[in-house]
Amino acid sequence: MHPNPVFRQVSREASLALATERSFGVLAVDAGDAAGPLLSHIPFLLAGDGRVVHAHIVRSNPIARCLAKGERPAVLAVSGPDGYVSPDWYEAGADLVPTWNYVAVHLRGRLRLRPEETLRPHLDALAAQFEHRLLPKPPWRTSKVPDRHLQAMMRAILPVELDVESVDGTWKLNQNRTDEARLNAARHLEKDGDGMETGRLAGLMRSPPQSG
Repeated sequence: MHPNPVFRQVSREASLALATERSFGVLAVDAGDAAGPLLSHIPFLLAGDGRVVHAHIVRSNPIARCLAKGERPAVLAVSGPDGYVSPDWYEAGADLVPTWNYVAVHLRGRLRLRPEETLRPHLDALAAQFEHRLLPKPPWRTSKVPDRHLQAMMRAILPVELDVESVDGTWKLNQNRTDEARLNAARHLEKDGDGMETGRLAGLMRSPPQSG
């Protein structure tokens, strides 16, 4: 997370809302040995008002082997929109330098394996979450897969859960610049931006979420 407190004053609720909207992130697990941190890109569900993350990993994933020995400290990093900001865009003098604006949320806690009987309900809920976003397309459901094939695929994955102990958000939107410079940069970013979802990032720069 960025150390400047001006970028870290958005409410826990806003950061959790972004994590829920994304529902995809990078899971980093402390392996506790010379292997160092283990990383995996995963879809997930937030439950319990943001207190628990439900997800699954491939059984052959080194994280699964690590968790077989017991729960481990972990962080789930969720990225929002991001983009390069040229100092020319501020239209505010020659003493400024380039930067990269972005939104990111870190969910930190303890990761463990869940009972395998929770896997099917988890997959149903995960599919329902994403299929709902595709309405009015008729939702896909796991029941459409022949049971023999579904059982074979489920044997290859394991359910996991992260007890969320802290929620940290960085909303780096040029709040450290004057309103005029920030709005100028947002206008240029929306028109000529280089990054991911630069139009949405420009909108956030125009109206940064309030502290909470």
